[in-house]
Amino acid sequence: MGVVLGTDELWQVVDRERASLADLLEGLSPEEWETPTRCGDWRVRDVAAHLTIAARSTYRSVLRDFVRAAGSFDRMIHDSAVREAQKPGTAIVADLRSIIGSRRLAPTTTPREPLLDILVHGQDIALALGRPRDMPREAARDAAERVWTMRMPPRPWPLPRARLVATDIEWTRGEGEEVRGPIAALLLLLTGRPEAARECLERTGAPLWSTGE
Repeated sequence: MGVVLGTDELWQVVDRERASLADLLEGLSPEEWETPTRCGDWRVRDVAAHLTIAARSTYRSVLRDFVRAAGSFDRMIHDSAVREAQKPGTAIVADLRSIIGSRRLAPTTTPREPLLDILVHGQDIALALGRPRDMPREAARDAAERVWTMRMPPRPWPLPRARLVATDIEWTRGEGEEVRGPIAALLLLLTGRPEAARECLERTGAPLWSTGE
């Protein structure tokens, strides 16, 4: 079950999310740029830099980075973000603002990957900084549906063995123990961020994972 956004509407959400995240980043102190996130070993600056790369890449640059990473897709993503993150924060913000309105996609991806990226990584940054950042419910549902059904590019996270039920919008997937929560928290759970999902619940005042029992 899941209602997906139309392509034009999807890109409008991506543009709004990129703009609002750029506004958040623009006011960060030097110390905040170095804040660790729950996204591996990435700091806020690494996550932010990662979000600027796909829409500015060419097939040639992607191939070069893939070769540099010895054929590892995960290493390519990691290392390219860390390299871009060496820029000053002002340059990272400028790069993010420069791709507002861009419709360029990384190879093998669909327009739903930029949506998934900006929603989830925007939360990685906001939660690390202790800043509120709302996630639009319809967009979060679209991203959750994409994670659940994606085959290419390969999904890097295992799906939860549970029946996921959104409490703030119509969306249900999976089988097993029933887990209920706002769609934003379920999206974080789906993308391998259980602790971030709990933080998201706590900050919105919602109860921690509840079951149908």
